[in-house]
Amino acid sequence: MHMHSTILATFFEISRTPVSMCSAGILVFLIALYAAKTDFARSRGLDKIVALSNLCFAVPLAVFGALHLADARSIVPMVPSYMPWRLCWAYFFGFALLAASLSIATKIQVRWSGLLFGIAMFLFVAMLIIPGVLAHPRDRFPLTFVFRESSFGGGGWILAGSAMLAGNALREKGREQSRGQVGGKLITVGRVLIAIAAIFFGVEHFLHPANVPGVPLEKLMPAWIPGRLLINYLTGAILVVAGACMLLAKKTRAGATYLGTWIVLLVLFIYGPILIASLSDPSTAVKVEGINYFADTLLFAGAILALASASPRTDQMRTARMLRNQDRDVIVKADS
Repeated sequence: MHMHSTILATFFEISRTPVSMCSAGILVFLIALYAAKTDFARSRGLDKIVALSNLCFAVPLAVFGALHLADARSIVPMVPSYMPWRLCWAYFFGFALLAASLSIATKIQVRWSGLLFGIAMFLFVAMLIIPGVLAHPRDRFPLTFVFRESSFGGGGWILAGSAMLAGNALREKGREQSRGQVGGKLITVGRVLIAIAAIFFGVEHFLHPANVPGVPLEKLMPAWIPGRLLINYLTGAILVVAGACMLLAKKTRAGATYLGTWIVLLVLFIYGPILIASLSDPSTAVKVEGINYFADTLLFAGAILALASASPRTDQMRTARMLRNQDRDVIVKADS
């Protein structure tokens, strides 16, 4: 009886913060899943995972937005002390994250939500994280945050660039050409940032194989997970190889697809159990930490899958090359 009473008390006395975070994540998950149902049904093989790139990106933004609104006072210390109305900024960014998550989930005005989210991440790196790196140059975790947040911002820019290019494809030729060029540049910048982050994370996996996989932060792999070292070394190898492919723009779609799929599997089978164990803990801080680790890694997967979605397939590239060659032959014959 005492054990059952403890379980019920733990269930009903959950802080509003984890409840808000989970509720927001589940709601946006359902919205994004409905929006992606057509692309998912048309896709084959691992492309079905790629079709869920917006879902993987939008859900964590909703989770973090809910955190800002439900527990804004814990966010205030992260706002630079020289900025006025620090509490207002915490609430503002929470609403901004929720708006961006809904935009990306529904694929409405993603060119603006992705662009602005990327800018916000880069400002976050410049204003908050880099000063921490300079203050603690021997601590590897602030540098990990730099690459993590930069990859998130790069993913936002890839989504924005893809939306710009998709919009141009629906317009007449010759129109909005400058916007298409901007979209291509945003995708290129995002690709480089994600690739560098992947390579850095991969090296970190070999140097510190005891930490959680995917984004190697302070948390250690739980002892109850079998094959911990094997998972981390395999993850490190995939990160390095796929990161090199993305950085060199060689088989970018394949590298991003395999890496994104692997990170999604880590989210489901590593961070999922960690999340469940965290939510069963009576401490609100432990619950929030478990949700944050789950959402952080899912957001990294979403950025990688966004790159895979923005990269043309091999068969599409081959077809485009054949069409260019045919056009060139037509021009040569006309000149002759």
